[in-house]
Amino acid sequence: MFADGADGIGGSEGRRLSVDLPPGELVWPDPGYAQLAIRHRPAFWLSEVTVSGEYWARLRAEHGRSGLWPVLLEDSVQPWSAGQIAPDAAAEIDNYRVDAFMAEVWSDWISRAHVDQLELLDPFGPECPGPAPAGRPAADPGVVADWYAGLVAERRTPLGLVAVERGADALAVMGWQGALNHNEWMVPLAAVVRSWEDRFGVRVVGMGFNTLDVSVAAPPTTFEHALQVAAEHWTFCPDSIVQGAGTLIDYAEQIKGRNAWSFWWD
Repeated sequence: MFADGADGIGGSEGRRLSVDLPPGELVWPDPGYAQLAIRHRPAFWLSEVTVSGEYWARLRAEHGRSGLWPVLLEDSVQPWSAGQIAPDAAAEIDNYRVDAFMAEVWSDWISRAHVDQLELLDPFGPECPGPAPAGRPAADPGVVADWYAGLVAERRTPLGLVAVERGADALAVMGWQGALNHNEWMVPLAAVVRSWEDRFGVRVVGMGFNTLDVSVAAPPTTFEHALQVAAEHWTFCPDSIVQGAGTLIDYAEQIKGRNAWSFWWD
């Protein structure tokens, strides 16, 4: 059963948990948010205490029945703690395609880049390569997600529960704005993560003020495949590469075979 007010999360009516919840409260959208239909229902539930990776895994295992996806939320001093969030409907995500999003970001950057910056995108240059092929599953996505949640939870994170059919939708439905300086609307980014769920066994594990942590059950295992995935990551989160590895080639070496991807936006 729900506990401490978790019943009533938008879209969760009629759902039940067999896991007892710690003290927590519902998080409501910013009252000034324009989408009235969404504004008048809670966006998600937030615990008042930190939780373990094992506890996250128990909730993740219940998602098929409860319809509630758990997210480790880094710490409680975040916009969502003050209700400064702007959620969107999951149905909006259906309107976006990964290839179109990639092409738009790529061409926009190329049009503004100095010639000396183009080597960042070697070997692709001005031509967007499009989405990478799917990876080969190395393990069950749930098992990998539970493993990674154990690592993320070591940061002493509270828990968010959001009513979504798939974890990727949490980026939009929770009103998260972590990538605001890159993309003003989180819906296209949620569409990208949906595609990663399908192609790479990705599962959303944690979010922060400007960070995202996902597990990966089918990562690229060759350099060539990792390079194509690196191109996707660059359009999704340029800062992780520009202020990290420096080039797609160097970044591809870092993500090859890895079962977790972490992103941060400056």
